[in-house]
Amino acid sequence: MGAAGACCLGAGVVAVAALDPAGRFAWLGQGVAGIAAEAGLTVGDIVVRGQQNTPRELIRTAIGTGRGQPLLAFSPTQVKARLESIAWIEEAEVQRHLSGDILITLRERQPFAIWQHDNRFAIVDREGRVVTAETLDAFGPLPLLVGDGAQKMGGALYDALKAEPEVQRRVQALVYVSQRRWNLRLHNGTDVLLPEGHEDAAIRRLGELQRSSALMDRTLVAIDMRMPDRLVVRQQPQPEEAEPVKARRGSSRG
Repeated sequence: MGAAGACCLGAGVVAVAALDPAGRFAWLGQGVAGIAAEAGLTVGDIVVRGQQNTPRELIRTAIGTGRGQPLLAFSPTQVKARLESIAWIEEAEVQRHLSGDILITLRERQPFAIWQHDNRFAIVDREGRVVTAETLDAFGPLPLLVGDGAQKMGGALYDALKAEPEVQRRVQALVYVSQRRWNLRLHNGTDVLLPEGHEDAAIRRLGELQRSSALMDRTLVAIDMRMPDRLVVRQQPQPEEAEPVKARRGSSRG
């Protein structure tokens, strides 16, 4: 009977909240929550599902309640908003049951790449949202995106690279130039200059050249693919050979 009465009181709180959006009768809801708690309507188990990378202390702070606290004082709507303000969390579902249990299901953003910008590094998801700037090595090998805007535009280029594994495994970084076109920085230091808007075709051609002539394994400064009718290769400057020093004949006195 106490629990049933608490449920009725809870319904009354919801009705007052609907009629009083300005919160002038907030004291009434707080009083009802206290009465319901005295009747045994308190928070029991709090179950969180889907947490993988989100720090647990941030989740606890967003939940803001614990076992034994008044159940009706817990607002699923407010907790949902606080959880979704955490960088890692894309979506949160919060359920409050009259049994006292609270069930929270999280959908986290997935780490996609490391973004380098202004000499700073951060983990971003595929849409370019920064999720953390700490423990960058905790997520395994990730693509390196460099430059302003690279974090938002890198997904399509990464997909094109995955279609050419021989190219992909030689690429160290994807560099966004002037927010309009891409360079590929290879592990051996070579820069591959891709044509704006035709990156997929250029990467396929680069894969063909690698299979036929091992182009990317050569010691080069750059491979310029920006012109559709030609390929320009810039080689490392060759060291100048030193001229032999001629021995100077000295005079001997006798």
